[in-house]
Amino acid sequence: MIRLGQYLPGDTVVHRLDPRVKILFVVALSILIFAATWAEILLISVFLAAVVVAAHITPAQTLGALRPVAVFMAIIFLVHLFFTKGRPILPLALLPDWITREGLLRGIYVTWQFAGLVLGAAVLTMTTTSSDLVGGIERLLRPLSRVGIPSQDLAVMIAMALRFMPILLEEYDRIRMAQMARGADFTTGNPALRMRAVAALALPLLLSAFRRADELAVAMEARGYRRGPRTTLRELAFSGCDLGAFAVMAVFFLANLAFRMAIR
Repeated sequence: MIRLGQYLPGDTVVHRLDPRVKILFVVALSILIFAATWAEILLISVFLAAVVVAAHITPAQTLGALRPVAVFMAIIFLVHLFFTKGRPILPLALLPDWITREGLLRGIYVTWQFAGLVLGAAVLTMTTTSSDLVGGIERLLRPLSRVGIPSQDLAVMIAMALRFMPILLEEYDRIRMAQMARGADFTTGNPALRMRAVAALALPLLLSAFRRADELAVAMEARGYRRGPRTTLRELAFSGCDLGAFAVMAVFFLANLAFRMAIR
């Protein structure tokens, strides 16, 4: 099962891009998603789908990356659907009056934003190794070292947080299956009982996370990890493919801007 934050080896054009280019792409795409209008949703969605296809990420792998946040997406949609005031969708139908048209549209819009942000981050982690990700973040944050902010330490922490996500999800599934083998039931009963059964997984998962963190700290110390400036095995350098990716990003930004101006 493909998990959010998991790296997928490949030799596609997206895999070969400099990690700084991909990080900047995710940041730029996030800005566009936050500022997108209804008319721009289709344009951004098509562009993001094209990137997914270029990275040879299958629909099953894409859905697998989005699966861990499916519950949060459903909650976001329902909160906007039920608590946004406006005109009822069908005043004379069986739907309650508090399910409004504005709530439905707002729920779809915010859920799409959340899914787009998660998918952009998933493409980044699926096509970038841990070492390249750390190197790219460190190079982008290097100017902050002039004001006393340790860019390399920040890069390591961010990369570790991203890589720990699939590990924690795998550990959650392992603990869940172990408890089901001992008679635990997570599928029957009323919602309160189900939530109580799922909550019972929190303590073992928390203890497992601390255990893995201790093991990681020992492994880093055993390999001589120290804070401060370090050299890297592979120095990052922009290639012609990276410059082409920058050009594609610029064209997409201009097309998005022109599209916004045209519909006004």
